[in-house]
Amino acid sequence: MKDHVIGVDIGTTGTKTGIYDREGRLVGEAFEESILHYPRPGEVEQDPEDIFRSVVNTVQAAMRMSCLAPERIAAIALDGQMAGIMAVDADWQPVTHYDSWLDTRCAPWLEELRPHEEYIIRTCGMALAFNHAPKILYWRDRPEVWAKIHSFLQPAAYAAGKLAGLKGRDAFMDRTYLVFTGFGSGEHSVWNEELLSRFGLTTEKLPRIVEPWEIIGTVQDRWAEALGVAAGTPIAAGCGDQSANVLGGGLVDPGVVFDTSGTAAVFATVIDSFGTDTTYRCLMTCPHVVPGLYFPMAYVAGGGLNLRWFRDALSPLEKAAWEAEGANPYDALAAAAAEIPPGAEKLLFLPHLSGRNTPNDPDMRGAFLGLTWRHGKAHMVRAIMESIAYEYAFYLRAVRQIAPGYDPKFAVNIGGGAKSPLLRQIKADALGLDYHTQDRAEFGTLGAAIVAGHAVGLFPDLRETARRFAGISQPATATRPAATAAYAPYVDSYIDAMETLSPLFTRLGRRLADHTCD
Repeated sequence: MKDHVIGVDIGTTGTKTGIYDREGRLVGEAFEESILHYPRPGEVEQDPEDIFRSVVNTVQAAMRMSCLAPERIAAIALDGQMAGIMAVDADWQPVTHYDSWLDTRCAPWLEELRPHEEYIIRTCGMALAFNHAPKILYWRDRPEVWAKIHSFLQPAAYAAGKLAGLKGRDAFMDRTYLVFTGFGSGEHSVWNEELLSRFGLTTEKLPRIVEPWEIIGTVQDRWAEALGVAAGTPIAAGCGDQSANVLGGGLVDPGVVFDTSGTAAVFATVIDSFGTDTTYRCLMTCPHVVPGLYFPMAYVAGGGLNLRWFRDALSPLEKAAWEAEGANPYDALAAAAAEIPPGAEKLLFLPHLSGRNTPNDPDMRGAFLGLTWRHGKAHMVRAIMESIAYEYAFYLRAVRQIAPGYDPKFAVNIGGGAKSPLLRQIKADALGLDYHTQDRAEFGTLGAAIVAGHAVGLFPDLRETARRFAGISQPATATRPAATAAYAPYVDSYIDAMETLSPLFTRLGRRLADHTCD
């Protein structure tokens, strides 16, 4: 009986594989760390063959863990990094490295796109960034490589296509990646040929756009034994990694907010019409795996690292003492912050220690605003926690602008930060939303597995399956109306501070860059 599916998640830090049964139970999993190369400053790349090997290795290891017979696997789907690109020739051989989303060598070509930015936002759904468009232009201007390129694609598609024995003419990209291309229509799931022509491009070297559940091929004999699955196992097109996370997290209904509290603090929500953020330029409107739905998304890069910075840089003695006593330093910091009222007694923190990404403001930096003699470390910790909530409140304003009538229902919180009751309460109060957690720890491989199951009829209804597998906690961390009212002026002040201080940070970052003290 073919009653299990495999989901593979090709992320920045590593590749994960999960094997699930028809009830969404995880029966086998494996992880392999990514190999990133840094040839020169600003350049971050991966070898496509390293990525492919990580897929083979993790599927093989997960199959061994599951103890399943090869014939039990109904289908496979892969999700992967969304903003970078690579290219293959007519025989599906890589002709470029994988140009990571972290790679900034295409910055000069970003400026070529700048005059068209508002049009790109309106049609594609995302402000300019180091994504596909400037990277494609970078390769366009390297004719010796450009001539060899049959098609651009993403690492998940490359790995899936290699397992299926595809040729360059078969190159594909599922529609959930389109927002990161800069050259597509996020609403209509087609390439924007008029925009491409502005840069001397056509669709000739671009992959065909498919649905996530389209069967793009089957596992070839040469790879079946290495994977531990039967030859002929169907391979679905899959989707982007954030799309897989949203589906695997059960976000399939408009108004649900998804908060990933990890190294980055990632905000997403679900809407049922395509809208673009030309006002605040902080949201990217991504196509959902479920047709007719979209998920606007924004994030604070390194938002989850700020407390670690405070612990290590400003509280090293306390950290050593807590650890000597067997106490968790984060719990101790949170306990102190819990004694401080909402608003940290008029203290604000700007959480952008490495620059602001959404909206794009690379010169923005971190800061405490409003420090007085009465403020102590507990106030500062609370202000750090509250800063992410204020940033999310800003994102919610942007969502309401692009989706008139948007009514947020509740929030689902995952990641390491979701374990903090105080952080959940702060966000629940500042946003006016009840905060739920998830019983699961893994969402990307589950989302990909749901796509695989849908492709072969194992999960006929995507939304029902995602809801059923979600495991959202009850009861929630409830919002408190009085605290929500208390936070309102702080949210306004935070947003004002971002706008007011942005020019100052630009001057600090650019005019003073070469002025240092000996």
